[in-house]
Amino acid sequence: MSDTSFPPVNIAIIGASGYTGAELIRLLYNHPSVVIRYLIAETSAGQPVSAIYPHFAPFGLPDLVYATEVTWSDVDIAFCCMPHGLSQAIVAKLPEHIKVIDLSADFRIEDIATYEQWYGTHHAPQLQPKAVYGLSELNRKEIADATLIACPGCYPTCSTLPLIPLLHDQIISPASIIIDAKSGISGAGRSVKQPNLFCEVESNVRPYSVNSHRHMPEIEQTLSRVARLPIEVQFAPQVVPLSRGMLTMIYVTLQPGKTLEDAHHCLNTHYDDEYFITVLPQGQLPSTREVMGTNRCHIGITAGRNAHTAVVVSVIDNLVKGASGQAVQNLNILLGLPEYTALDLIAVFP
Repeated sequence: MSDTSFPPVNIAIIGASGYTGAELIRLLYNHPSVVIRYLIAETSAGQPVSAIYPHFAPFGLPDLVYATEVTWSDVDIAFCCMPHGLSQAIVAKLPEHIKVIDLSADFRIEDIATYEQWYGTHHAPQLQPKAVYGLSELNRKEIADATLIACPGCYPTCSTLPLIPLLHDQIISPASIIIDAKSGISGAGRSVKQPNLFCEVESNVRPYSVNSHRHMPEIEQTLSRVARLPIEVQFAPQVVPLSRGMLTMIYVTLQPGKTLEDAHHCLNTHYDDEYFITVLPQGQLPSTREVMGTNRCHIGITAGRNAHTAVVVSVIDNLVKGASGQAVQNLNILLGLPEYTALDLIAVFP
């Protein structure tokens, strides 16, 4: 469908057969100002997308194709949903007129040396200065003029949104931030790996990459920018038996003279006009079910063990606000549309 007020924008989704690609299809199909022109998936090219995702069968979507079959002059914006390390080479070869919204980690880290420490060789360092970090609520002015948008990871989105106001207003100490994060298994992608099999995940909670997860430098980059000083966090991610959903429990120390009421007021004030962020009443904490299938983030805060500490809890859908939904939100910013366009969704329940 397209808005008759201006010509529709032609979209290509690179890596359309993965979970984030499929979620983009779901969200963009009803977007009034875009046309899904190409669905690119090298290993599945030549098939209808419904061969992989049968729920798309009734909607007349384009078949999956190789990148070499795409007439790139017909494309205005490309979403890149490839694993880290693969997006760089693809984006570097795209015609200059195409604006890119990248969902991988390839352009999120500003410092090349830091990127290579965590991810390996950067194959397109010449593009990094053009990249705008796509945390929508933080960088919308820069996103509006960007040609390359690096969408945040799911853990960084869920972790930094509640911390940004508290650090900016100096409500909490920049030291001793502990992030305990739990994610549904879809965050691991669609490839078949033994730890992600049903029998490994069901009835199980598994910590992994504790204080060594690749999202740590991204979290610290954002928080350091906001606090205007270097910040290190302790970060403990875990896989829980959910298909989608993410919850972070963040343990913080209040600055001298600051109270829990100050922290709650700070969050309320900062996010009062943000469509996708809801700050719950003080002491009320969110759950993942409240945001399932939506681009929303719910934040709650409650007292810590003593008057100097607090616990902040945030939830998102890792495939929507943590990936494809935020990518569409950034598309809307890029096009000058209301950010809720195609994203005005109510959570799925039960």
